[in-house]
Amino acid sequence: METLIHLTACEAVDLLQRRDISPLDLVEASARRIAAVEPAINAIPVLCLERAREHARRLMNAAAPASLPRGWLGGLPLAIKDLIDVAGVRTTYGSPLYADNIAQRSHPLVARLEALGGIVIGKSNIPEFAVGGNTVNPLFGGTRNPWNTRLTPGGSTGGGAAALAAGEVWLAHGTDHGGSLRRPAAYCGVVGMRCSPGRVTRGTPRNLWSPQVVQGPMARNVADLALFLDAMAGFCPQDPLTFDAPQQGYLDAVRAARAPTRVAYTGDFGGRIAVDRETREICAQAVRRFEGLGTSVEEASPAIGEAEDAFLVIRGQNFLVDRETLLQTHRDRLKPDMIWNIERGQRQSASRLAWADRERAKLYGTFLEFFERYDLLITPAATTPAWSADTPHPERIDGKLPANIMAASLLNSIITLTGLPSLVLPCGFDAYERPIGLQITGRPRGEAAVLQAAALLEASLGLAGRLPIEPTQGPLPPQ
Repeated sequence: METLIHLTACEAVDLLQRRDISPLDLVEASARRIAAVEPAINAIPVLCLERAREHARRLMNAAAPASLPRGWLGGLPLAIKDLIDVAGVRTTYGSPLYADNIAQRSHPLVARLEALGGIVIGKSNIPEFAVGGNTVNPLFGGTRNPWNTRLTPGGSTGGGAAALAAGEVWLAHGTDHGGSLRRPAAYCGVVGMRCSPGRVTRGTPRNLWSPQVVQGPMARNVADLALFLDAMAGFCPQDPLTFDAPQQGYLDAVRAARAPTRVAYTGDFGGRIAVDRETREICAQAVRRFEGLGTSVEEASPAIGEAEDAFLVIRGQNFLVDRETLLQTHRDRLKPDMIWNIERGQRQSASRLAWADRERAKLYGTFLEFFERYDLLITPAATTPAWSADTPHPERIDGKLPANIMAASLLNSIITLTGLPSLVLPCGFDAYERPIGLQITGRPRGEAAVLQAAALLEASLGLAGRLPIEPTQGPLPPQ
């Protein structure tokens, strides 16, 4: 049981297919690991172990598929973010308003994953309604970073990232708006991907026609992430933005990886974004590894114009569509971050929304022109390393006070506006042994090329083998 948690997801699925291990073996290994480390990290507060065992037994008793479908997980346990429904399982959205909510049916993505042999072991922790840079809520408390349990794993997919790093699960589902998948991946030393809008079904959200929020995969290494994306990707009639999966699978693409010709790196978009100095230096050094692969690395970045303001305007509108009714009915039970986002949307004029859409279109055009010269754009994945688990946001970024509660996400939110695929890859550690990550962004619908480049860089850096880790408590770094 102890050795099973050290398998990669790809290794585990291979053993499952050969019947060298069973789905029930993995469920029990996951359950044992969760029991051992949850007191230290609080990453998966809602468990559904009996449901998982029943699913494992059904898979074990079923005849093997005549030909394995792409993305076949074969009985691999995984975590689902407590923001989407799993039939028969408590789904709280991190809010006391839904403390006793039992989902009647599964989200379309969960149904897809379970049909491909994924076994839901539990629901990973989130901030209330997945709003916030720190994973803490009134129902379950806060999640801690396994690298140093004094630190946050980030938000809002902090539970999933921490669970992966500590070996509770092999794969974790997440969502991303302004970095909710990417920043926790960076803070916890795992791999996470914000996919192109429409690559993975969102089900039937209230913001049905908005490309801002996406569902996506998180894993301990790039090949595992590619496997998970193969299971997630494809057309879903409930989500009008979705489209068919590509002809070549993502795991196949990773296994045939070729180095990019030319990549661009920027630590701060020409000084437009505050990023801690040590983070910039670690990332710049890691990117140079591409030169050993025959790739040209240049310091360059596209102009970002008024992207920060445009993102906040469009984000406000998204919150208005999604959560305004909660503000009207339960204002006294919502946290300040939620109120701030919704009220920002309420104050905006139609002209301001029109301006933001025009600015977004201009930014997309600028990035398209930039990618005529470069295959990838690489930046730090986060403006700071992980900070205290007891504060909602980093107190300072590069020695300066953040302008607002979204300032720490600006590296990520700019990419959100473009709709381009973006992957976070661990690339090193700071002086306090906090993980640092790179954000690798590719061309439109260019997930395969991003995954290929990330896989080659991952092999060069040699960090993936450090997971899973034992949660430990270290010193609290100064801000």
